[in-house]
Amino acid sequence: MNALTLIIFAAAAFILAYRFYARRIESIWDVDPSRPTPAHTRCDGRDFVPAKHWLILFGHHFSSIAGAGPIVGPIIALTVWGWLPALLWVVFGSIFLGSVHDFGSLMMAVREKGTSIGDIAEMTISRRAKLLLSIFTLLALILVVAVFAYFAADTFVKEPDIIIPSLGLIPVAVITGFFLYKLNANTVIVTIAGLLALAGLMKLGALFPIDLGANALTVWMVVLLVYCLFASVAPVNILLQPRDYLSSYLLFAGILLGVAGLVVTRPAMNTPAFTGFDSPMGWLWPMMFITVACGANSGFHSLIASGTTCKQLSSEADAKKIAFGGMLLEGFLAALVIAIVAGGFSLAEFHAHVAAKSSPVNMYGLGFGKVTSSFLGGWGGAFAIMVLNAFILTTLDTATRIARYIAEELTGIRNRYLSTVTIVVLAGWLALGKDSVNTPIWQVIWPAFGASNQLVAALALLVITCWLLGKNKPIRYALPPALFMLATSMTALVFQLGGYWQKKQIVLIAVSLVLIVCALSLGWEVLKVFRKRK
Repeated sequence: MNALTLIIFAAAAFILAYRFYARRIESIWDVDPSRPTPAHTRCDGRDFVPAKHWLILFGHHFSSIAGAGPIVGPIIALTVWGWLPALLWVVFGSIFLGSVHDFGSLMMAVREKGTSIGDIAEMTISRRAKLLLSIFTLLALILVVAVFAYFAADTFVKEPDIIIPSLGLIPVAVITGFFLYKLNANTVIVTIAGLLALAGLMKLGALFPIDLGANALTVWMVVLLVYCLFASVAPVNILLQPRDYLSSYLLFAGILLGVAGLVVTRPAMNTPAFTGFDSPMGWLWPMMFITVACGANSGFHSLIASGTTCKQLSSEADAKKIAFGGMLLEGFLAALVIAIVAGGFSLAEFHAHVAAKSSPVNMYGLGFGKVTSSFLGGWGGAFAIMVLNAFILTTLDTATRIARYIAEELTGIRNRYLSTVTIVVLAGWLALGKDSVNTPIWQVIWPAFGASNQLVAALALLVITCWLLGKNKPIRYALPPALFMLATSMTALVFQLGGYWQKKQIVLIAVSLVLIVCALSLGWEVLKVFRKRK
């Protein structure tokens, strides 16, 4: 199959889904543009701030949910099980699970005055459900902050020419936000000026790469954690909205250039379409469905939608574009990554990268460089890595902000500085700490994250189902995805637990058992809600 054909198929499926299925899902929620959103009713100039334009909020939402997920997961899946099952899960998972999950999480939070999914679990299920879900998601977010700080720092070390544009985007974004919100300047003119400044930073980064020597990785991790501390407490319209808005144009450019590269080169899908149901990583189901999370369905998205996006949504009419459309665009990005990697390398090159255990990020950069070499020369790979790192940074500080919200709700302490410092310190301990055999602590825990992330998605869908049930709304679009993701993530955890037991990995055994107990307990709370309804 030609890689361009694959992209046309994915694009057609997503366009039809947005045209017809999204309209059906939207009708269930009785979207009303005249109903005031929490961004207006609870506007505080810090966390609750209506976005000036829906595209600005789309930029934040998409930048936050994307990160490295829609690139890393699909590449791992295609190397293990083949590109066909990865593509099918990306397309149909995005449409029937991910989009319903993201849109439902956003609308539910908007209707409940911008509160988190944990508080909504208490309203719709029980106090115990809130405690279980909130503690679980808070710990997962702290791990995300630690791991993404490492990923971003590692990218700075390996690609020193992206440091100036990545960090330089911060002051450019602050200036952009000042012109948009304080001076009420023309959005188009300000956007063009911001993008031109970013282009200049890219050129400057290529001329002056920054190398901090042997301790560079640790130094950059500390710098990024300190950045999280300040970025997550700053008013959203000062940095978060304009930074993510400008970053979204990098993504749009990356997608357009990637598609253009496939149009020009029209490579064949050189890698295997299907390698078998079994693999060294486990069975295709459930393991592939937790390996490809972002790009198909991800619990982290519900935390973004009910954490920051709901507090900035200016009109309910924009929810479909931002949440449903954002998930479909992320699915398209994942499909594009599959096409680039499966078509950008010859079969021999692909097998060589797999044998050498090349990182998914490296494979993506090389593949992107190959398909765009005819018009980008040698810049394609570096550009792709820079775009990826911009989204990693976005996910990093957004996760810190949401963790602060959840910590404040759990403890009742409303001092945002104390909450944020605690979260950053814990993330720093995970990122920089070592165990007794000198292995970074986050690396010890990280293998359990894939299943736990999809478990969050299952639990979020269960909360959405209970909320709809309480409002006498149809649950047939939310309950089947919830049950599928619950069965998938729980089965994956059991499979992984067996592997951890054989290797005597005590920490991962404990983490897995805690996740299973939490999920079963929350499932029991949901079952009680259904029994009461009968």
